[in-house]
Amino acid sequence: MKLTEQDTICALSTAPGVGGIAVVRVSGPRTFEIVEKVFSKKLSDTPSHTALHGWIMNRDEKLDEVVITIFRNPKSYTGEDTAEISCHGSIFIQQKLLEILMQAGTRLANPGEYTMRAYLNGKMDLSQAEAVADMIASESQAEHKQALHQMRGGFSKEINGLRDKLIHFASLIELELDFAEEDVEFANRPQLKALIEEISTVVNDLKESFSLGNALKNGVPVAILGAPNMGKSTLLNALLNEDRAIVSDIAGTTRDTVEDNITLGGIRFKFIDTAGIRTTEDTIEKLGIERSLAKAKEASILLLLFDAVTTTPEILSAFITEVENAAGPDKKIILIANKIDQPQFNEDIFEQEFSSFKNILPISAKNKLHIDLLKKQLQQAVHFERINSGSTIVTNARHHQALAHASISLADITSAMENNLTSDLIAVDIRKTLYHLGEITGAISADDLLHSIFSKFCIGK
Repeated sequence: MKLTEQDTICALSTAPGVGGIAVVRVSGPRTFEIVEKVFSKKLSDTPSHTALHGWIMNRDEKLDEVVITIFRNPKSYTGEDTAEISCHGSIFIQQKLLEILMQAGTRLANPGEYTMRAYLNGKMDLSQAEAVADMIASESQAEHKQALHQMRGGFSKEINGLRDKLIHFASLIELELDFAEEDVEFANRPQLKALIEEISTVVNDLKESFSLGNALKNGVPVAILGAPNMGKSTLLNALLNEDRAIVSDIAGTTRDTVEDNITLGGIRFKFIDTAGIRTTEDTIEKLGIERSLAKAKEASILLLLFDAVTTTPEILSAFITEVENAAGPDKKIILIANKIDQPQFNEDIFEQEFSSFKNILPISAKNKLHIDLLKKQLQQAVHFERINSGSTIVTNARHHQALAHASISLADITSAMENNLTSDLIAVDIRKTLYHLGEITGAISADDLLHSIFSKFCIGK
């Protein structure tokens, strides 16, 4: 895909397959000339944002009765002349319409080419363009909310605001280089240091938000861990409200991980039921336990399930230590005492024996008792307040990498000033910071980067 290409392009912009209607989008300098060739009405005098009813003609034969919506440049998605043809959703009609348009002078659009043209024509910056793909792929309210925030320019405004402040000081530092022999300072060093601290705080906060953003984008991974017959599969079924995992009184029934997704409070959680963790000589069960501990390392939240009647505080403490050693740091752990429906369970004795453990949630997975409380704890564990606050959460790995590089350059600026280094060395680190922040919005971009980004889009967007 050449970035300077002026072809007129066409593609199906609705999902492929049979439906009530389908929309074919045509965009480019010859849009109205080409569409007029295959449409029963003239388009030359039609004002922008007007819908026309008529027929698509295949030479002298009528193909389909359609509605065409006209968007004249620059007031269109791509910033070019654009026509959107709403036809009946027959697969034959869709394919034949594209064929007729290509015979009339269009070519089929490449993946993401409409959005790339929108970016190149200044309709959106690069981070907003990437948010279009996130919006299309969103499967939960939280994903949609973050994509919408970014697509509306919330993230871009934050980054551009930081760059604008830094550019002011960069110009003063560059001016000092012109007067190097006179040893003058135009950039107030205390003010510059305060600005760098301010920008560093924002950049590092955005960078750290990626762990949450990545979880939101891909689903928050939650591993259910425990010894055999603790009710892990029963708990998974209770959370999903369906019989997803096999439940049996036989120890070691679950020998591989079972995964499924649910959405709680607009957040998508990816639950993983794992094999029971115990000492065993069974080769297959050992492999399942190894996978369980590997999943614990990958998960953001760990549900540690134990039997409220048979488990002792010593056993629970040893189990927590084993899981923490296998899973690594920075894991949110929720302790769950299951099987409180058993006749042997005594609440007073249980509270007394486990008083040294904080925030144990007693449940009955079998009877779905207190499952609603567990769901609330899961939502609280993923910084629910930040998600609903409207603040920016970084969900894109490319943005995270650029922020990480910017953070390093900002630290280098601080170090340079603390060591009284010369203006030319400080200027180098400021330029690096500006470059990395500019990578996010596309103020700094390369053709190969743009190809990489837009090639991941679907055709027709």
